[in-house]
Amino acid sequence: MPHCPALLISAPASGAGKTTITAGLARYHRRNGLRVRVFKTGPDFLDPKLLARASGAPVYNLDLGMVGADGCKALLAQAAKEADLILIEGVMGLFDGTPSSADLAQALGVPVLAVISGKSMAQTFAAVAFGLARFRPGLPFYGVLANHVASARHAELLQQALPADIPWLGHIATGVDMALPERHLGLQQPEDIADLDARLDLAADIIGTTALAQLPPSVAFAEVSTPAIPRLLAGQRIAIARDEAFSFIYPANLDLLEHLGAELVFFSPLADEPVPADCDAAYLPGGYPELHAPQLARNTRSSDSLRNHVEHGKPLVAECGGMLYLTESITQTDGRRTAQPGLLPGAAQMQKRFAALGMQALTTAQGTVRGHTFHYSTLTTPLIPMAQAQHADTGKSGEAWYQHGPITATYMHAYWPSCPAFAAALFLGKAF
Repeated sequence: MPHCPALLISAPASGAGKTTITAGLARYHRRNGLRVRVFKTGPDFLDPKLLARASGAPVYNLDLGMVGADGCKALLAQAAKEADLILIEGVMGLFDGTPSSADLAQALGVPVLAVISGKSMAQTFAAVAFGLARFRPGLPFYGVLANHVASARHAELLQQALPADIPWLGHIATGVDMALPERHLGLQQPEDIADLDARLDLAADIIGTTALAQLPPSVAFAEVSTPAIPRLLAGQRIAIARDEAFSFIYPANLDLLEHLGAELVFFSPLADEPVPADCDAAYLPGGYPELHAPQLARNTRSSDSLRNHVEHGKPLVAECGGMLYLTESITQTDGRRTAQPGLLPGAAQMQKRFAALGMQALTTAQGTVRGHTFHYSTLTTPLIPMAQAQHADTGKSGEAWYQHGPITATYMHAYWPSCPAFAAALFLGKAF
């Protein structure tokens, strides 16, 4: 059973600074020569990219619902064999959601660090810490880090109010410019933050002044046996769009395609690169095509190659932003409309608030595939759905799945390891 120091970083709510602290921890220990592996709780795409920049290694998602308990255990056991430190960034507040970050920490035996904002608080800080530490019996609790602290005296007040058995691990002062900037789907992408490494290094410097400079306790990660993955895609070459417009890709999905036997190649529609002609299938993941709609519209070399790919009957899988790009047009919130390739009938309209959010599950002939949805757009299309996902927690109707010739399109971000046979069927054009 592999062992490795491990810590889950959580908070009372979103916005407390979990990602910045996790990234700072990863960068600090990496600078000291340790091999750091970071995981992200939940279905997030953006936080993992920033955490990968901080740690120097791919960041995989952990979620008891989407990934499954055995899937989470397998990922962590493998990481424990390779790393000197495992960090897991939580999602929302510690107990928010079903399953929650607390559920994950308790299931895996990973101690919890609570990042708590001290802004506009004194002794009440201790009450919040007390509640997080005691709310669930048996939850492994490591201690608290105070964020947004106004002064040394403020830090002293916060620390003095804590019960003696809740460790104080230090504080981060207000005004330290290390926070990571955001946009409408969450944090900005690493390539959009010019001073990202300076921010990460500053966060690491500050972490070095706290008790978090010391490694957390070692955790034993049980290995689980996982079913062998048949090479259903052996001999298949899959082209994957990957750039600033199409970047919402689970690393575990790419791993699965390779385990299924596929060869992966990448191209950039934003750079007007064509789909390689010798590919058997293509994948347009989600991302931010709406931010680059005019450029994508001008890049006819790329769009013409996609049209040629489809006209030859080759499977094309399009998720969320990838689906929007294939429509006839994208209209921004200010009314600006940009024509797109029109490989899918219909049009996309951006919204100022999110249009859908939540975990999804789709039952197919190959089994049930899990995933999630989170988008700020709506799609108007004459297409009739071939299948309909369901919300995992309520069973209510979820995202539609469309089939238009060899194109399979949906808003749902599927986690393909939850159903490898379905993933293979997608890229063989046999999913529906």
